[in-house]
Amino acid sequence: MELVNTAGAVENLQLLMDTDSNVDIALLQGGIGSAAEAPDLMGIASVFYEPLWIFQRELTPIVVSEFTGRRIAMGQPGSGTLAAMRKLTAINEIATTSFAALELGGEEAGDALLNNQVDMAAFVASVQAPYIRRLLLSEGIYLTPFIRAEAYTRHNRSLSSVVLPRGAADLHSDIPSADVTLLAPVASLIAKKKLHPTLVVVLVEAAQEIHSEGGLFEKQGEFPSVLHMAFPINEDARRYLEKGPPWLQRYLPFWIAVSIERLQILLIPLATLLIPLFKIAPPTYRWRIRKRIYSHYHDLFEVESILLENPSSDKLDQCSALLTGIEKELLDVEVPLSYADQLYHLRMHVRFVKQRVDFARKD
Repeated sequence: MELVNTAGAVENLQLLMDTDSNVDIALLQGGIGSAAEAPDLMGIASVFYEPLWIFQRELTPIVVSEFTGRRIAMGQPGSGTLAAMRKLTAINEIATTSFAALELGGEEAGDALLNNQVDMAAFVASVQAPYIRRLLLSEGIYLTPFIRAEAYTRHNRSLSSVVLPRGAADLHSDIPSADVTLLAPVASLIAKKKLHPTLVVVLVEAAQEIHSEGGLFEKQGEFPSVLHMAFPINEDARRYLEKGPPWLQRYLPFWIAVSIERLQILLIPLATLLIPLFKIAPPTYRWRIRKRIYSHYHDLFEVESILLENPSSDKLDQCSALLTGIEKELLDVEVPLSYADQLYHLRMHVRFVKQRVDFARKD
């Protein structure tokens, strides 16, 4: 596996949609991309909340509609942060010319906020991101709560409302000093439809191992999930998430289970072909065995027809030789025990016809 560094979710989507790129799987932020614009992509699983953090230098929280006149680090081009902030300002009907939107993200945006080069900085990132923790613990920097979070989730179904609990960043210093409600898109694993089904199962298994325990915002067992998906979910992934790993993989090493599953895929069409053959085989077998026996009755009928015509001695000699040859041939015929009675009946009938020939020769 090769990891590819990108600017964010928007660039990830572009790489997935690019047929010339070598990127097969990517993390996409909720609200970015859809099946309509990228029909060759499929969902594997939604895996975690990715909160939208807006830090500011003002102690009094402001709402998005109050961005006017401020310098805001909106995220770098190609990032999910920039896409989310543009949607946020559009929902609030804020003209982009009413504030200074700077395309800064990550560490660079954090440094700009700490150095008073911007008034606010936005990030769509995990709580584990180093710059998020640094800003949470920095004096004079305040995390903006979304006091209208539920309204935003109704306007944009790709967003969820999550809560950063009081003291979550630092229990000793009680940071934050109150619960903070945030908006959070859900990060999902998205892949090209040509991805091998075995790799899909491996990805879901890895997501289960990593994300099922939950986190600061996620409940235990909430992720990975089939929910919050903008793309149609792969059926193998859905089956794994809803019913657990395939039965064989619960008890066998992965490579053995996959090999058996592949063999099953081959056996199903093979069985479809073999079932009619199995029905035909027994009658065919019986016909072949009986043919070894009944084929000689034609000769017996022919000899009896000759006997009815008052044959010459030469003709009788030929009939006798024919019957003697049949007797010798029958000594080498092998049939199953279930057909032995029919073989012995044939021998008796040959002997009977031969006796008639011998009687006619004496006359």
